[in-house]
This record gives sequence, C-alpha cells and structure tokens, in this order.
Amino acid sequence: MTQENIITAGVLVIGDEILSGRTKDSNSGYIADYLTMHGIDLKEIRVVADETDAIISAVIALSEKYTHVFSTGGIGPTHDDITADAIAAAFNVDIDYNEEAIAMIKAHLGSNAPLNAARMRMARIPFGASLIKNGASAPPGFKIKNVHVLAGVPAVMKSMLEQISSTLPKGTLIHNLTLPFSFGEGLIAEDLGKIQKNYDTVSIGSYPTIQDGRFVTSIVLRSRDKNALQKAGDEVTDLIKKLENR
Repeated sequence: MTQENIITAGVLVIGDEILSGRTKDSNSGYIADYLTMHGIDLKEIRVVADETDAIISAVIALSEKYTHVFSTGGIGPTHDDITADAIAAAFNVDIDYNEEAIAMIKAHLGSNAPLNAARMRMARIPFGASLIKNGASAPPGFKIKNVHVLAGVPAVMKSMLEQISSTLPKGTLIHNLTLPFSFGEGLIAEDLGKIQKNYDTVSIGSYPTIQDGRFVTSIVLRSRDKNALQKAGDEVTDLIKKLENR
C-alpha cells in the first residue's frame, strides 16, 4: 500500500447549539459514513463555538494536517453565522457578495420574495472560493483550498455533500470484518494484542456492550489489504472458538 492511496480528512462542527446540547450533532456521523464509502480516512472531528478565533484556529490546523476538511454550520442568515468571515480570515482573503450565489437565492425565492439583508448575508463568499450547490434550498456552500464549507441543517448538508461527490478523489476502500464474542473484552484483550502485533496493516478493535444483563464483545477488524484481513480474521476466529469452548 503506497501513501498515495491514502486520503485523509477532518471534520469541523461549528455552533454554540451543539456545545450546549440543545442540538444533537448528526452531521459528523453522516460525513464519517460518507467518507468511509469513498475510501477516505476521517482522522479527527472538532466541535467549536460560534467564535471567530476558535474557527480560524481550527480551520488552519485541520487544513494543514489533512487532505480535506469538511465544516458544517454557521453559514445561515443570522448575526451569529460567522463561518464564512472566519474562514476568509483564516486564509487571509477578502469576502463580499457573490453574484452567482445571489442569482441562486433569487431563483429559489421567486420574484415576489424580498432579497433582504439577512438573505443577502448568505451570498457572501470568500474571494477565490468555488460554490457548492444546495439542492435542498438555495444558498450555496463553498470550497476554498481544501476546505469544504457546508450548512448545519442536516438535510441541506447532505444535499451539498452529494454535489461534491464526483469531485472528491477516491481512496482505497477499507474492508471490515466483525466477529461476535460471547464474553467481555477483558477475557480476550491480551490475546488480541498478540495477534495485532503480527498485522501492521490491520486494525483490530474490541467493542463491549451489555446483552441480557452481561457483557458481550464485537471484535472489529479493518484493513485495505484483503488477504491480511482474512488471515487476521481467521486467527481471531480461532481464538474466539478456543475461549468460548474452554
């Protein structure tokens, strides 16, 4: 496996309402599933408040660290929707009304709806950014450098994500194997560690849950190398049988 086959990403969730618990974040989980299907490794998720300095700091850090960054939230019509301005500041570019974005909003609203200051706010785009169309409503997201700026409303975010699907480079898919273990992970942890040492290209994780009042465990193996995954899976399967039948 060469490094060129591996594409990484970070997700930035923006919003006081997420941090207060009033709104439950579902966007990061959806993006994680989406990226996995495209062979892109999501390495980090950050949640920050509607604060300019926090957004700038997070955008710069994630942009420098990963191939792609996906942000959600803060591009609406209200005074606390400051994401576009903060990202413009992060990349040291100006921001102004974008004629193409204005046209999208006008077309959606129709001739009778006023294009007031709040709606115009959603047409402010950093210089040099390309627009991400919004099939769910009208105001677009945008991409600047390697940062994809998406809406916070889940239905709108999903629509924008689909719009950029064809433009994202695809990495080598990660294959998964899940094996059930009838006991808690404490019984299998040491032996799993020994198996893990023999397979650098396979990630082995154990995830306990409570079933019928007692702990059971799912052993999850992940790898881009199918052969290594199968070999490691066979060893874990043999281990499970040994421990469950003793």
